[in-house]
Formats: sequence, structure tokens, C-alpha cells
Amino acid sequence: MAPYVYWFLLAFGLMALEMMTGTFYLLVLGIALGIGGAAALFDLSMPLQYTLSAVAGIVGTVILRRIRRGMVSSAPNQSLDIGQQVQAVTWREDGTARAQYRGSAWEAEPESAEMPRVGPLYIKALRGSTLILTDRKPQP
Repeated sequence: MAPYVYWFLLAFGLMALEMMTGTFYLLVLGIALGIGGAAALFDLSMPLQYTLSAVAGIVGTVILRRIRRGMVSSAPNQSLDIGQQVQAVTWREDGTARAQYRGSAWEAEPESAEMPRVGPLYIKALRGSTLILTDRKPQP
């Protein structure tokens, strides 16, 4: 088989895997392999095929990271959890806690080390699946 067939098969395989993950990184790498396949189709040298594919993968990954970072930082905080009251069940020595919210236990951290550990606590932010707690109800 011609080398471009292998490039395109690998590209197709990564794009198929992307359908299961939804991260877009495998899509970028699949496109990079497709570029390597196109270089092979035009009979460019093997080192040039590798170089074009690698550069396309790196550039595509950098662009994707910038797009995703921009989406996260420019998106307004639309979480319906912000401002909701929670009950801290147990406080640990390292300052973190387990909090009851929506019928399950969540990892929680205080917004500052000086925050009181008694009284009503409210969700100020979410960091992944960790609740950031405050003693003052945040304004929406």
C-alpha cells in the first residue's frame, strides 16, 4: 500500500475516536495526520511529511487551547449553584470540607483561611467539582 493510505487510515481512526471523547484534540491530530497524508499523496519526502504533520498538530493544538481558554474566561458565570446555601458536614485539618448540597456530599474549600466555619455558608464559585464557600451570600 502507498504511504498516503496509512496516513489517511490513521487520521480516520483518530477522528473516529474523537467522536467518543468530544475534546477536539484528537480531531486536531487527525487533521494533522491528514495533512501528512496529503504530503505523501503529492510525493513529498518522508521527513517533510513528518514535519508538516507535526507542525500542523502543534499549531492546531495551540490554536485549540487559545480558543478554549478564551471561551472559559469570556463566558459569564451562569452557574445556577452560585449563591446557594450549603451545609458543611466536616472540616478537615487542611482547611477543606465535605459539604451537603443537592442530596450528596461535595468537596469544598473556604474562599479564605479567615472565613468563619460556623453559620450559613454559600457557594461563591465552582472549581471543577469543588465548591468554593463564603459566609456572605453572593449577589447574582
